[in-house]
Amino acid sequence: MKMAEWSPRCLMAFIAFLFSFFSSGSFTAQVPVILWSSEGLPALAPPAAGHIVSTDQLTAYLTSAFGSDPRTVLLFLQDKLSKDDFTVFGGVFGNKQDSAFKNLEAALQSASSSVTLPALEWSGISAIPALLQEELGVSPLLVDADTLSHLSINSSANNLLLFNLPYCTSAHKSCKEVLHDNDEIIGNVLTIMKAKEVPYTAVYTGSQPSRVITETSMSNQPAGRALLQAVAPEVKPPIMFNETGGPCIMLWAQNLNISLSSTGAWIDLGADTPTLTGSLCNNSNSMLVLNYATGYVLSFTMAQRFFPVSGRNWFTLDSVQLQVNGVTASFSGRRGIYAPVEYSFHCQSVSSFGDALLVQNSTSANASTWRLNFVDFQIQGFSLANGTNFSYASDCAGFFTAGIWMGLLTSLLMLLIFVYGLHMIMQLNTMDRFDDPKGPSISVPQSE
Repeated sequence: MKMAEWSPRCLMAFIAFLFSFFSSGSFTAQVPVILWSSEGLPALAPPAAGHIVSTDQLTAYLTSAFGSDPRTVLLFLQDKLSKDDFTVFGGVFGNKQDSAFKNLEAALQSASSSVTLPALEWSGISAIPALLQEELGVSPLLVDADTLSHLSINSSANNLLLFNLPYCTSAHKSCKEVLHDNDEIIGNVLTIMKAKEVPYTAVYTGSQPSRVITETSMSNQPAGRALLQAVAPEVKPPIMFNETGGPCIMLWAQNLNISLSSTGAWIDLGADTPTLTGSLCNNSNSMLVLNYATGYVLSFTMAQRFFPVSGRNWFTLDSVQLQVNGVTASFSGRRGIYAPVEYSFHCQSVSSFGDALLVQNSTSANASTWRLNFVDFQIQGFSLANGTNFSYASDCAGFFTAGIWMGLLTSLLMLLIFVYGLHMIMQLNTMDRFDDPKGPSISVPQSE
């Protein structure tokens, strides 16, 4: 049976179960790839259980699939994706209504043909976008559903439209909710393409695996008892810009989240490795420019100044700029992002909304709803003495936090009540004379 004849439910089950039969031994990281088309794809026999499709095999298939005719390719690139996501959140074991991939299943059912590769050898975050760019001969255009509805597509030329989808990196949403939102985005994009009557080929995959499982042969395990050891999680290195004299700018963040609309999905740029073209530093100014393969450009501009009141130099993060497809949004950081020049600056959350440390400057209407949210953010633009580590951190959290203020105000209120009660007790006086019922009554003379 060919892949084009499989039902969507069978495809999801195929992804979920195929690699449960892997033989023991170490294997490389892998991501699933799902392709479907409104025009038709060459038939591809399902790979044998345990087979990992190489990049060369995928390249050969895409060459035969695309041919010489112009193609419009929709690349739905999720930050992370593994076959286990379909197993856990695809609803293949129970009620189909509980699936987080309803629109994807409907798209596979209505497509003229589809191909599923449960395990593609993962060779890098930008491997698949670069492969499609080489096959089509065009650069990827980063869009979203709102932009696509107003975009004019020339079907007589090759087009590569890139849709970035987040993964469950935030504590505010579960993985299933994030995958369900991504599935809704896929459904909206396909609806727009159908309304435009533009034939397309869609690709759904991940920039990197969400789960990497390494299996080892039982023969390599030592016999007998062994103590359990806690494995420390891998910590990514900071971003470091070097000049001729050595490192001069360092930045680290758990997440560099951006959103291109007030209600849009968050995209974590911290998961990718940027280039630093355009960065510079000197004794008075520093600028760190992060250029990502997906088309985003994030810039941090810093300066150091002497303040006579404190008698020392301080550095400030003057602005943060986000550029996408030629549109730029600028955010001012002078509200509270500063530290002594010998220190680094650290803050658990640096955002442009809520209790914002970044204030958006006047910008174009297209970028007015862009948002930034940097989690566990630390930066230093000057005085990198040791060259490999941050200097002492000046934290953004003040001494008097909300909890401390609430405790102080409550204690003050209770103290006032106690003082008022003590004052009232001290004002009590006894009477000089008392009326004795057995003796003569007290007479009060009355004047006529």
